[in-house]
Amino acid sequence: MLFEKSESKDYDPTDNVLLKLFRKIMPVTNEPNLNTFFVKRDNKWYATTFFIVLLVIEGSDLIFAVDSIPAVLSVSKDPFIVYTSNIFAILGLRSLYFALSGIMKYFYYLKYALAGILSFIGFKMCFNEFCVQMNYGLEISNLVSLGVIISLLALSIVASLILNKKGMDEASQ
Repeated sequence: MLFEKSESKDYDPTDNVLLKLFRKIMPVTNEPNLNTFFVKRDNKWYATTFFIVLLVIEGSDLIFAVDSIPAVLSVSKDPFIVYTSNIFAILGLRSLYFALSGIMKYFYYLKYALAGILSFIGFKMCFNEFCVQMNYGLEISNLVSLGVIISLLALSIVASLILNKKGMDEASQ
C-alpha cells in the first residue's frame, strides 16, 4: 500500500488464474447483462459473469475475515469476541467499502495512514509476543495502540484537507 503505483489501464480480468481454473471446472457464458447465476444453452448449464462477480465478492469477504483474525487476537483472547467481531466485519464490509470509495478522492494520504496502521499492528503483535516469550514484562497496551491509530488517521485526514484546500486555492487563482 505504501509504494503502490497508479492503476494500470491495460489490466485484463480474464487473465486471472482463479478465473481460468473456474472456467475449466464449469463453462462460463460471455453474454453480458444476465441477471441470473446460471443459464441453460443447448442442454448445458453455464455460469454467468454475474455468478463469478458474486464469487469474487464473497471470496474477498472470506479473505478479509481470515486476515483480520490475528488483528482481533492482538486485542482480545476471548473467542466470542474474535468470532462475533469477524461476523460483524463481514456484514458491514461491503457497505463500508462503498462509503469509503466515495470519499477516498478527498483523503489522498489515507492509504499511507492505513499502511502505517497495519505495520504498527503487526509490529505490536510481534513485540508483545516476543516480550512474553522472553519474560521481559513489556507490552504495547491497547490504549497506546488506539492513540497511534487515531493519530495516524487524524494526521492523514488533516494533511489531505490541507492539500485539497491548497489545490483549490491554486485553482481559483
